[in-house]
Amino acid sequence: MSTTDKYAFGMIGLGVMGRSLLLNMADHGFAVAGHDKDAGKVDSLNQEGSHLKVKGFLDVKEFIQNLKTPRAIMMLVPAGKPVDSVIEELSPLLDKGDILIDGGNSHFTDTNRRVGELEAKGLHFFGMGVSGGEEGARRGPSMMPGGDKDAYAVMQPIFEAIAAKVDGEPCVTYIGPGASGHFVKMVHNGIEYGIMQLLAETYEIMKNGLGMDNDAMQKVFAEWNAGRLQSFLMEITAEIFTYKEKGSDHLLLDDIKDEARAKGTGKWTSQVAMDLQAPSPVIDTAVAMRDLSKYKDMRVKAAEKYKSSQESTLQGDQAELLQSLEQAFYFSMIVTYAQGMFLLTNASIEYKYDLKLDEIAKIWRGGCIIRSLFLNDIYNAYQNDKSLAHLLLDDNVQNLVKEVLPGARKIVSAATAAGIAAPGYAAALSYFDAFRSARMPSNLTQAQRDFFGAHTYELIGKEGVFHTQWVINKMAGGN
Repeated sequence: MSTTDKYAFGMIGLGVMGRSLLLNMADHGFAVAGHDKDAGKVDSLNQEGSHLKVKGFLDVKEFIQNLKTPRAIMMLVPAGKPVDSVIEELSPLLDKGDILIDGGNSHFTDTNRRVGELEAKGLHFFGMGVSGGEEGARRGPSMMPGGDKDAYAVMQPIFEAIAAKVDGEPCVTYIGPGASGHFVKMVHNGIEYGIMQLLAETYEIMKNGLGMDNDAMQKVFAEWNAGRLQSFLMEITAEIFTYKEKGSDHLLLDDIKDEARAKGTGKWTSQVAMDLQAPSPVIDTAVAMRDLSKYKDMRVKAAEKYKSSQESTLQGDQAELLQSLEQAFYFSMIVTYAQGMFLLTNASIEYKYDLKLDEIAKIWRGGCIIRSLFLNDIYNAYQNDKSLAHLLLDDNVQNLVKEVLPGARKIVSAATAAGIAAPGYAAALSYFDAFRSARMPSNLTQAQRDFFGAHTYELIGKEGVFHTQWVINKMAGGN
């Protein structure tokens, strides 16, 4: 095969995402190839792309030989050991200067390690978060590449061509050095967890607290999606409330078990948020509620033991409560995004990523799972102040929060009184109230730590670190 007949880009892993991305590239005129050890997946690519410049290969060596040099290869395989296995298999077949891209949801610490290992072999490597699911991959995803800047420059024309577009601009940008691309995607997923939890709580409040049926809930979600709450997750929620299996007289939703699964990216976000001291309680709560949902048998037993004679309905006019619920969701969504952006701020400093938060918000506006109308406000906030310490300190965001705060207070109070769990809403409100506290009660925490562990404390208006013999002082004080 002549060099001109070879393929410009290769994909390892022809599952739904890998196949969809390759077909997207081929739609835009790029000659691309894919490899998978599953013959069925290779055949699927060749069938779907029969009219395009795309070809699937079962043999990895034949796949490599048919790529233009320097080769550019993207891996879309499960995070963890599968990525290392693919790299181990590919490395001996590649030449110095070839480019490897990890497009999966790898943990950023793994990406850091791989950067060093592949640099030592003379290979260019970068990690890239890809968001948008199957439809996004096929029609236009949001992509977050970070790492080798020169390698990204080679791929930039392809990625900009296939990315989702908002106002004519592609939803892809160079994120920063090292594992920054995968870090940003991880935080994206954490925000996704938080918003999904808020939607689940909204569903329960409407269903059990307001006694609404599926049709009524569908209308509310659809109406909200037509307003300031417009987002992909709100849109698909409204769609879920319309779906019935063929021949069924009820929603598929009502047949799905209330046990949520997870792939770990939400947990990773919470873990690193604690490491970086960037509190993200809405995301933490979302992770915890997915975990709690798995204990179905225990929850059923607890439901019997703790039956309440209290009404589980929210007290008040339904129309007014729905208005407050819309406000509460908007408020809690703002806080969730703010927590995610604050984590990115801290990570940028700690890991020297030099993240451009306005650019990140910009590429999240289209193609990705957490795209929403509010991301325009986030983009504007960081455009106006590149060094904005926290999203909640932006003047425009402040005005939005003040408008909807009463609804958040009303819903958290009403849900609590009715015995309906709304931990995401409560976490957002408590975080906000603590964040706006000029003086938190943490002085008592410091006194306690010093009392039992001699951990010391600092004093207001006095330099230095201090320790007190608390028990002795108590005894000296008499009765």
